[in-house]
Amino acid sequence: MDAILVVNAGSSSLKFEVFAIDGPLQRLVEGQMEGIGTTPKLRASGSDGRKLLEQGYPAVEVADLPGATRVVGAWLRETQGVSLAAVGHRVVHGGPDYDSPTRLDETVIERLERFVPLAPLHQPNNLAPIRAFYQRWPNLPQVACFDTSFHRAHSAVADHYAIPQRFHEQGVRRYGFHGLSYEYVSGRVGEIAPDLADGRVIIAHLGSGASMCAIQDGRSIESSMGFTALDGLPMGTRCGQIDPGVLLYLIAQEGMTAEQVQNLLYRDSGLKGLSGISNDVRDLLASDDPRAVFALEYFVYRIGLYAGTLAAALGGLDAFVFTAGIGENSAEMRARISAKLSWLGAKLDPAANAAGEPLISSPDSTIALLVVPTDEELMIARHTLDLIGR
Repeated sequence: MDAILVVNAGSSSLKFEVFAIDGPLQRLVEGQMEGIGTTPKLRASGSDGRKLLEQGYPAVEVADLPGATRVVGAWLRETQGVSLAAVGHRVVHGGPDYDSPTRLDETVIERLERFVPLAPLHQPNNLAPIRAFYQRWPNLPQVACFDTSFHRAHSAVADHYAIPQRFHEQGVRRYGFHGLSYEYVSGRVGEIAPDLADGRVIIAHLGSGASMCAIQDGRSIESSMGFTALDGLPMGTRCGQIDPGVLLYLIAQEGMTAEQVQNLLYRDSGLKGLSGISNDVRDLLASDDPRAVFALEYFVYRIGLYAGTLAAALGGLDAFVFTAGIGENSAEMRARISAKLSWLGAKLDPAANAAGEPLISSPDSTIALLVVPTDEELMIARHTLDLIGR
């Protein structure tokens, strides 16, 4: 069976999905190799949720992402009867060079490695399995799908920082991220509510990584994230928007190195830094510690601020969409955020929200409030198939 493998690699995990391409794209397998380098375990299930595998491996056998790639590839080939036509990868940063899905080769891989400093939590892990596949199966087509691509049509005023033009020409600009999620969700909004297909929509991708995007006529016109995936909303461990003067202070007055500042902003800030307890909203909601309460209040407050910014960019607002882990699963957080949007005319239907229905606004709400599950993997599979052809 001809299929496309979709890969989304993290620091200690490798998520994957397999899509049959003999007819309409059909999800066959989804799974994850977790605990890479420590306690590796491969889990996989079929499209019907049936468990296919749950197996541990010696740490030495799956010591890194290339090792995980080899094990997953062998398991799919030997047990699932899959003949891979291509592999599609989520790559967080495409920089100024790549504004659409791209067939990978040695030259492209080398260019993408230049953007590692712009996404240090993601880019090295995204590129590791690409290298592993390329070395083991050099003739297997691979496609990079970028989180930045969906935002590359931003206007010049949205794209620039107020610094000398030469830096923009070098690639220092506002990119925006979570583009694969926004692309999928914006398409679904048009299907669920056709009257919003060409409307003014804010999508809030709220998970461990969090951002918001202003969309008009199905196109991104502004995003809360900028040059790196640090900007905008506070996240699980990332700081979100911060005065650059704070960074100068940390370096000049606290004597911190660039590496120490990077670790602080990427790994020890956000909800984790504010609460001192956890980077997980579920843990914070379950806690009565004042620091946990404050961290969530701050998160909701900043979402409200960015809603105002993005509504201004749109010149008004027709719908606000919740997606990703928090947005899709936490009725309480949706209620808190919706209350912050009341000045825009948002009115929540508590029963619909509690039930997790697609439309959670009340009939007299001025703007529609929607819950739309994202599917970045399907978006990657579509782009990969389009690029390599059937």
